[in-house]
Amino acid sequence: MGVGGRTPRCRAGLRSPRRTPRRGLDWWDGYRETLPSGLLDLAELEHHAVAIRTAQISHIPGMFQTVDYARLIFRQSIPQLSPPEIEYRVSHRIKRQGILFSDAPTPYTAIVHEAALRMRFGGRDVTREQLRHVVEMSERDHVTVLVTPYDAGVFPGAGQTVLYAEGPVPQLDTVQLDSEHGSVFLHADLLLEKYRTFMTRFEAVALKESASRDLIHEIIDDL
Repeated sequence: MGVGGRTPRCRAGLRSPRRTPRRGLDWWDGYRETLPSGLLDLAELEHHAVAIRTAQISHIPGMFQTVDYARLIFRQSIPQLSPPEIEYRVSHRIKRQGILFSDAPTPYTAIVHEAALRMRFGGRDVTREQLRHVVEMSERDHVTVLVTPYDAGVFPGAGQTVLYAEGPVPQLDTVQLDSEHGSVFLHADLLLEKYRTFMTRFEAVALKESASRDLIHEIIDDL
């Protein structure tokens, strides 16, 4: 349930008035018996957004994660997930990335702190493969990757992962926050304004695109 009593589907769905799909027609419906509803709401939110921005402090954005990297992340879940549960979540995460590869890909901006790039989840090989994939994604026309370096010093917020999904009009925007107990969806106007400001400030302390890509290459070379 979102702020103000709205469910993610009511507002986060961002459905076009020309398309009212029946239950079971969307790819995420195949996971309804195996994954928490918050993950399905997130996939729906991303699918219907007209643009997405995310701020990440400690992890590579899910939209860029490789299979090996994602699997390692889910293995650290508390409570511990069973092997089948891990594989369902990895599969779901990879399918979410489809919005970046469609005929009309969603514009996507990722602001990632240097700390997330230097954490060696799975060791050098997994990290190297993951960072190379981030570089490849950053070269797509509709993808922007900005890195906040250690040298930037302070940054806004408390280090929480933030996803800001834009609707056709600002009133239909939605913010999704990661937490230990699952996804939290925010829709209230004051909170949307707060996170618009947050994203603007976080982006302001990040490097430009070319410099961000250069820093990622430097980190790869250091591995």
